[in-house]
Amino acid sequence: MRFAVLGSGSRGNGMVVEVGATLLLIDCGLSVLQVKRRLAALDKRPEDLTAVVVTHEHSDHVGGVAGLARTYDLPMWATPGTALAAGLLDVAGCELFDCHAPFSVADIELMPFPVPHDAREPSQLVCGDGRRRLGVLTDVGSLTPHIEACLDACDALVLECNHDAAML
Repeated sequence: MRFAVLGSGSRGNGMVVEVGATLLLIDCGLSVLQVKRRLAALDKRPEDLTAVVVTHEHSDHVGGVAGLARTYDLPMWATPGTALAAGLLDVAGCELFDCHAPFSVADIELMPFPVPHDAREPSQLVCGDGRRRLGVLTDVGSLTPHIEACLDACDALVLECNHDAAML
């Protein structure tokens, strides 16, 4: 399993996770052009992407997903609340997941979990390949025992720590 952060911050978030021939984009708050450029820095192309998983509907996490999905005929996954709030339900290839139930995208096992955040139905993820587990935790309002339990057995953890309501 390999991963790389394409962007983190209010101007756009996104990261890729790669297992075998599967290249998964988690969140897409970047423009199609920016995704293309940032993937190129990893010797990857948008055509190499298998799917996009969206954690919540804030524009810095979802702003570019519909355009990317349409341009490259990519399936995208979101919770029903996120898909509704982000206007993704009418985009071809929109798949829904339950943030309490695991699912797979090709070679990557995804274990979503709900988080407290000011969004409709936000979730975060643990990505696995059967041997290793990568936890992804971005834009969470506060840590809970459930979040800690979900991330406890991870081999690696990606944290985004750039949101502070008091600073806003």
